[in-house]
Amino acid sequence: MTNSRLEKLAADLQRILGDRQIDISCALGELTLLVHSRDLPDIAEVLRDHQDLGFDTLIDLCGVDFSEYSTDTHAGYKREDRRFAVVYHLLSVKHNHRLRVRVFAEDNEFPMVDSVMPVWPSANWFEREAFDLFGIIFNNHPDLRRILTDYGFIGNPFRKDFPLSGHAEMRYDPDQKRVVYQPVTIEPREITPYVIREEQYGREEI
Repeated sequence: MTNSRLEKLAADLQRILGDRQIDISCALGELTLLVHSRDLPDIAEVLRDHQDLGFDTLIDLCGVDFSEYSTDTHAGYKREDRRFAVVYHLLSVKHNHRLRVRVFAEDNEFPMVDSVMPVWPSANWFEREAFDLFGIIFNNHPDLRRILTDYGFIGNPFRKDFPLSGHAEMRYDPDQKRVVYQPVTIEPREITPYVIREEQYGREEI
Protein backbone atom coordinates (compact mmCIF):
# COMPACT_ATOMS: atom_id res chain seq x y z
CA MET A 1 0.00 0.00 0.00
CA THR A 2 1.40 3.40 -0.94
CA ASN A 3 2.07 6.07 1.68
CA SER A 4 -0.80 8.18 0.35
CA ARG A 5 -3.26 5.32 0.81
CA LEU A 6 -1.97 4.66 4.32
CA GLU A 7 -2.27 8.32 5.19
CA LYS A 8 -5.84 8.42 3.88
CA LEU A 9 -6.78 5.30 5.84
CA ALA A 10 -5.23 6.74 9.02
CA ALA A 11 -7.12 10.00 8.47
CA ASP A 12 -10.39 8.10 7.92
CA LEU A 13 -9.87 6.11 11.11
CA GLN A 14 -9.17 9.25 13.14
CA ARG A 15 -12.21 11.00 11.64
CA ILE A 16 -14.61 8.08 12.11
CA LEU A 17 -13.47 6.80 15.50
CA GLY A 18 -12.59 10.12 17.10
CA ASP A 19 -11.75 9.83 20.80
CA ARG A 20 -12.44 6.09 20.82
CA GLN A 21 -8.99 5.38 19.33
CA ILE A 22 -5.92 5.77 21.53
CA ASP A 23 -3.22 5.75 18.90
CA ILE A 24 -2.55 4.96 15.24
CA SER A 25 0.97 4.03 14.18
CA CYS A 26 2.57 2.77 10.99
CA ALA A 27 5.24 0.09 10.65
CA LEU A 28 6.26 -2.16 7.77
CA GLY A 29 3.61 -0.72 5.50
CA GLU A 30 0.70 -1.48 7.83
CA LEU A 31 -1.29 0.57 10.31
CA THR A 32 -1.80 -0.47 13.93
CA LEU A 33 -4.84 0.87 15.76
CA LEU A 34 -4.75 0.84 19.56
CA VAL A 35 -8.10 0.92 21.39
CA HIS A 36 -9.44 0.45 24.91
CA SER A 37 -10.91 -2.98 25.64
CA ARG A 38 -14.18 -1.39 26.76
CA ASP A 39 -14.65 0.11 23.28
CA LEU A 40 -13.77 -3.03 21.33
CA PRO A 41 -17.31 -4.31 20.52
CA ASP A 42 -18.51 -0.93 19.20
CA ILE A 43 -15.29 -0.23 17.29
CA ALA A 44 -15.35 -3.69 15.71
CA GLU A 45 -18.83 -3.01 14.29
CA VAL A 46 -17.76 0.38 12.97
CA LEU A 47 -14.66 -1.09 11.33
CA ARG A 48 -16.81 -3.67 9.58
CA ASP A 49 -19.87 -1.61 8.66
CA HIS A 50 -18.65 1.91 7.87
CA GLN A 51 -18.61 2.39 4.11
CA ASP A 52 -15.21 4.11 4.15
CA LEU A 53 -13.62 1.24 6.11
CA GLY A 54 -15.38 -2.02 5.28
CA PHE A 55 -13.11 -4.41 7.22
CA ASP A 56 -15.31 -7.41 6.54
CA THR A 57 -12.69 -10.12 7.06
CA LEU A 58 -10.79 -11.16 10.18
CA ILE A 59 -7.60 -12.78 8.87
CA ASP A 60 -5.98 -13.66 12.18
CA LEU A 61 -6.15 -13.10 15.92
CA CYS A 62 -3.44 -13.81 18.47
CA GLY A 63 -2.52 -13.17 22.08
CA VAL A 64 0.66 -11.45 23.25
CA ASP A 65 2.42 -11.59 26.62
CA PHE A 66 4.19 -8.25 27.20
CA SER A 67 5.65 -9.20 30.59
CA GLU A 68 9.25 -8.79 29.35
CA TYR A 69 8.64 -5.68 27.23
CA SER A 70 9.15 -2.04 28.18
CA THR A 71 6.16 0.01 29.32
CA ASP A 72 6.11 2.15 26.17
CA THR A 73 4.44 0.32 23.30
CA HIS A 74 3.11 3.30 21.36
CA ALA A 75 4.06 6.93 21.18
CA GLY A 76 1.96 8.84 23.68
CA TYR A 77 0.53 5.71 25.33
CA LYS A 78 1.76 3.78 28.34
CA ARG A 79 0.25 0.38 28.89
CA GLU A 80 0.80 0.81 32.66
CA ASP A 81 2.21 -2.69 33.15
CA ARG A 82 -0.72 -4.35 31.45
CA ARG A 83 0.63 -7.75 30.54
CA PHE A 84 -1.69 -9.32 27.98
CA ALA A 85 -2.95 -8.01 24.66
CA VAL A 86 -5.03 -9.35 21.81
CA VAL A 87 -4.06 -8.44 18.25
CA TYR A 88 -6.50 -8.58 15.34
CA HIS A 89 -5.50 -8.57 11.66
CA LEU A 90 -8.28 -7.23 9.43
CA LEU A 91 -8.82 -7.04 5.68
CA SER A 92 -11.17 -4.84 3.68
CA VAL A 93 -11.85 -6.72 0.47
CA LYS A 94 -13.72 -3.76 -0.99
CA HIS A 95 -10.96 -1.19 -0.40
CA ASN A 96 -7.98 -3.61 -0.35
CA HIS A 97 -6.88 -2.24 3.05
CA ARG A 98 -5.25 -4.10 5.91
CA LEU A 99 -5.35 -3.05 9.55
CA ARG A 100 -3.88 -4.34 12.79
CA VAL A 101 -5.92 -3.67 15.96
CA ARG A 102 -4.39 -4.07 19.41
CA VAL A 103 -6.31 -4.26 22.69
CA PHE A 104 -4.80 -4.66 26.17
CA ALA A 105 -6.63 -6.65 28.86
CA GLU A 106 -7.16 -4.53 31.96
CA ASP A 107 -6.52 -7.27 34.55
CA ASN A 108 -3.22 -9.19 34.51
CA GLU A 109 -4.47 -11.86 36.91
CA PHE A 110 -7.69 -12.50 35.00
CA PRO A 111 -7.14 -11.14 31.47
CA MET A 112 -10.42 -10.73 29.64
CA VAL A 113 -11.69 -8.95 26.52
CA ASP A 114 -14.99 -9.21 24.70
CA SER A 115 -15.37 -11.77 21.95
CA VAL A 116 -15.59 -10.37 18.41
CA MET A 117 -17.46 -13.41 17.11
CA PRO A 118 -20.72 -11.43 16.72
CA VAL A 119 -18.84 -9.21 14.23
CA TRP A 120 -16.42 -11.71 12.68
CA PRO A 121 -17.53 -15.34 13.23
CA SER A 122 -14.13 -16.58 12.02
CA ALA A 123 -12.75 -15.45 15.39
CA ASN A 124 -14.14 -18.64 16.97
CA TRP A 125 -11.09 -20.93 16.85
CA PHE A 126 -8.62 -18.02 17.00
CA GLU A 127 -10.07 -16.92 20.35
CA ARG A 128 -10.03 -20.48 21.63
CA GLU A 129 -6.35 -20.70 20.68
CA ALA A 130 -5.50 -17.47 22.54
CA PHE A 131 -7.48 -18.76 25.53
CA ASP A 132 -5.63 -22.08 25.45
CA LEU A 133 -2.10 -20.74 24.97
CA PHE A 134 -2.27 -17.44 26.91
CA GLY A 135 -5.20 -17.90 29.29
CA ILE A 136 -7.04 -14.86 27.89
CA ILE A 137 -10.79 -15.02 28.53
CA PHE A 138 -13.11 -13.93 25.72
CA ASN A 139 -16.33 -12.70 27.23
CA ASN A 140 -19.51 -14.02 25.54
CA HIS A 141 -17.67 -16.63 23.47
CA PRO A 142 -20.21 -19.45 23.02
CA ASP A 143 -17.75 -22.37 23.38
CA LEU A 144 -14.54 -21.23 25.06
CA ARG A 145 -12.43 -24.35 25.72
CA ARG A 146 -8.97 -25.61 24.92
CA ILE A 147 -8.25 -26.35 21.27
CA LEU A 148 -4.55 -27.35 21.00
CA THR A 149 -3.58 -28.79 24.38
CA ASP A 150 -5.19 -31.71 26.18
CA TYR A 151 -8.22 -31.18 28.43
CA GLY A 152 -6.14 -32.00 31.50
CA PHE A 153 -3.29 -29.66 30.54
CA ILE A 154 -2.03 -27.42 33.33
CA GLY A 155 -1.17 -23.80 32.58
CA ASN A 156 -0.84 -21.78 29.39
CA PRO A 157 2.27 -22.68 27.37
CA PHE A 158 2.77 -19.36 25.53
CA ARG A 159 3.03 -17.31 28.71
CA LYS A 160 6.55 -16.03 29.35
CA ASP A 161 6.68 -17.61 32.81
CA PHE A 162 5.65 -21.08 31.64
CA PRO A 163 8.55 -23.55 32.11
CA LEU A 164 10.04 -24.97 28.92
CA SER A 165 9.64 -28.52 30.22
CA GLY A 166 6.05 -27.93 31.34
CA HIS A 167 4.43 -29.02 34.61
CA ALA A 168 3.62 -32.64 33.73
CA GLU A 169 4.46 -35.21 31.11
CA MET A 170 2.29 -37.83 29.44
CA ARG A 171 3.15 -41.42 28.50
CA TYR A 172 1.41 -44.67 27.64
CA ASP A 173 1.44 -47.19 30.48
CA PRO A 174 1.42 -50.78 29.05
CA ASP A 175 0.31 -52.24 32.40
CA GLN A 176 -2.69 -49.95 32.77
CA LYS A 177 -3.19 -49.88 28.99
CA ARG A 178 -3.92 -46.18 28.98
CA VAL A 179 -2.24 -42.78 28.86
CA VAL A 180 -1.09 -41.51 32.26
CA TYR A 181 0.28 -38.21 33.56
CA GLN A 182 3.33 -37.99 35.80
CA PRO A 183 5.73 -35.32 37.11
CA VAL A 184 8.27 -34.03 34.64
CA THR A 185 11.40 -36.19 34.56
CA ILE A 186 13.48 -33.86 32.37
CA GLU A 187 15.73 -31.50 34.32
CA PRO A 188 15.64 -27.95 32.92
CA ARG A 189 19.03 -26.87 31.59
CA GLU A 190 20.62 -24.44 29.21
CA ILE A 191 22.51 -26.01 26.34
CA THR A 192 25.55 -24.10 25.08
CA PRO A 193 26.88 -25.45 21.80
CA TYR A 194 30.55 -26.39 21.79
CA VAL A 195 32.07 -25.44 18.46
CA ILE A 196 35.53 -26.43 17.26
CA ARG A 197 36.92 -24.47 14.34
CA GLU A 198 40.09 -25.43 12.55
CA GLU A 199 42.23 -22.59 11.30
CA GLN A 200 42.53 -24.06 7.81
CA TYR A 201 38.92 -25.23 7.58
CA GLY A 202 37.41 -24.44 4.20
CA ARG A 203 40.71 -23.40 2.60
CA GLU A 204 42.10 -25.28 -0.34
CA GLU A 205 45.53 -26.79 0.10
CA ILE A 206 48.17 -25.33 -2.19
